[in-house]
Amino acid sequence: MSNIQQPSNFQSDGMNLTWNRNFSRESNAKFSDIQKYVDSECIRLMAQYTPMQTGMLQRNAITSIRIGSGKITYNSPYARYQYYGRLMVSSVTGSAWARYGESKVLTGKDLNYSKNQHPKAQKLWFETMKTNHKEQILRGAAAIARRR
Repeated sequence: MSNIQQPSNFQSDGMNLTWNRNFSRESNAKFSDIQKYVDSECIRLMAQYTPMQTGMLQRNAITSIRIGSGKITYNSPYARYQYYGRLMVSSVTGSAWARYGESKVLTGKDLNYSKNQHPKAQKLWFETMKTNHKEQILRGAAAIARRR
């Protein structure tokens, strides 16, 4: 996230434009608070749609992100595989388990997600969360923006 730079005061033909000295500091702090809120809410609200067997994928979203960065990244080796919901197999053996160094290739087969722990688990869980909760997140962000 880039910071707002403090504008310079302006004088011309008897007109003075003087900026509040705290404008950039206050604006940057507010935008930072909003981004932290959005990041936290996205992670919290995605959890119900994230496939869960051991909880590692969900914990990975929490441990891999710097809250306030505006970027949610899953660093688990299987996260992409789970997110896009397509079976990938070893290019050598055709097994879903690939040896170290083997590449995987996509198949045309969709993954089936267990609903035992997260009944709403599915592929593209961020997109689903965004569709279902975007307005709620925007309202919360707007409330933070209105605070002084």
